[in-house]
Amino acid sequence: MNLFSRKSITDWVEEARRTDGLLIDVRTPEEYDEGHIPGSVNLPLGRTDAIKAVAPSPEARLYVYCRSGSRSARACALFEQMGYKNVRNIGGILSWRGEIAEGESA
Repeated sequence: MNLFSRKSITDWVEEARRTDGLLIDVRTPEEYDEGHIPGSVNLPLGRTDAIKAVAPSPEARLYVYCRSGSRSARACALFEQMGYKNVRNIGGILSWRGEIAEGESA
């Protein structure tokens, strides 16, 4: 697992988009609705077991973020325990300087 890297969240999002990776926001639905990275999927930390519906293949590229990077680190560890091999903690949305989308949580 990559807890934190020298890459910025912007670099990771660009990589996710370039490689058809899945951006996963593990914040609450309320936090997600207030603002999230466009194209991300809301999968709150307490519902990480639902990952198989979103990413059925253990080879899927998962780029996980939260508010600051703590919850995403825990989610990454859980995803790896479930057998996912390409998991990245890209940190927190507080560091994101790109476009923010609102609404859309499931």
